[in-house]
Amino acid sequence: MPTEPIETPVSSGQGRPVEIAPAEAPGLPAAAPGAALVPVPARETLPALPGHVSPARHRPSWRMVLGLVVIFAGLAGGGFYWWRQQQARLPVWIVSGNGRIEAEEIDIDTKFAGRVAERLADEGDIVTAGQVVARMDTRDLEATLKATEAQVQQAQRTLEEARANVAQQVTQVTLAQKEIDRTSALVTRGYATHELLDQRRQALDGAAAALTAAQERVGQATHALDAATHNVELNKVNIADNTLVAPTVGRIQYRIANVGEVLPAGGRVFTMLDISDVYMNIYLPTAAAGRVKPGSEARIVLDAWPKFPIPAHVSFVATQAQFTPKAVETEDERDKLMFRVKVRVDRGLLLAHAADVRTGLPGRAYVNLDPKRPWPAVLQGPPSQ
Repeated sequence: MPTEPIETPVSSGQGRPVEIAPAEAPGLPAAAPGAALVPVPARETLPALPGHVSPARHRPSWRMVLGLVVIFAGLAGGGFYWWRQQQARLPVWIVSGNGRIEAEEIDIDTKFAGRVAERLADEGDIVTAGQVVARMDTRDLEATLKATEAQVQQAQRTLEEARANVAQQVTQVTLAQKEIDRTSALVTRGYATHELLDQRRQALDGAAAALTAAQERVGQATHALDAATHNVELNKVNIADNTLVAPTVGRIQYRIANVGEVLPAGGRVFTMLDISDVYMNIYLPTAAAGRVKPGSEARIVLDAWPKFPIPAHVSFVATQAQFTPKAVETEDERDKLMFRVKVRVDRGLLLAHAADVRTGLPGRAYVNLDPKRPWPAVLQGPPSQ
């Protein structure tokens, strides 16, 4: 059969097809012109290897952000509108102002320099008046106390000796006086000389002087005993002062020092909140403050518990106007002078709910200017038990 040149995809260096004569094999069909001698397998798609595929990140669109802003603005506006409506519903004999719950802070400090030996309270603990919260190291004071007690015992023995000496000198004076009496009788009868009588009188004077000196020593021993006793009492007081106690009922707010720390005189160990004295300062304009009197009935409504008005009373009304602090929001402009009014929560209620007292909570205080007028329904109920 005739041999024809076949073009293959393999090219030479000149860039034209190379003609290769295929080998003749029996039983094989002739290759078609332009077909490759070696068949090329079809391209297969390999399966993807397993691995971590990062999820697609979706950024919020500006439409979503704008929608959220509009929603929050609507809620804030609705809340403000509701608050204004509530204020508008208050009777004319009720005035109000907003503020925050506050309580007096009390520092528990050391009286003397020393080392913290024991801590019996921690932050958040409720303590009662007189409860021991910490003890300082008092080994040096206890040693001094023992020394002063020994001085007291010595002073007592000295006083007893002085009193015994006085008794002895009294006996000597009595004896000397009797000797004078006998000698004087003998001199009168001529059985004794005046010289002997003079000697007896000198002996009486000496005994009297010794008695006076003994009595003075009794006084000195008494003063020494009093001083030693005073030193004992002073050391006992100093030891007691190194036992730190809570001055009133309250909550430990901060723990400043730990066991083993050496503090100077006046070093702070704890800071506690006096939960028996909780109040809210509000600021009222002249027209309202002029009608508020100490002792007026009040209510405090906290933002956290708007449905539970807290019974309170006015304990202080400022006599001088001032600008409101920056932390206080008022309805009027800040450039107007206001009067500070302190509204204090009833002590009995605080003691009954000591564990629930929280300072810093915002709220609003309402004052009843007319005790004959009732409270509105929303301000009548006491807090829930």
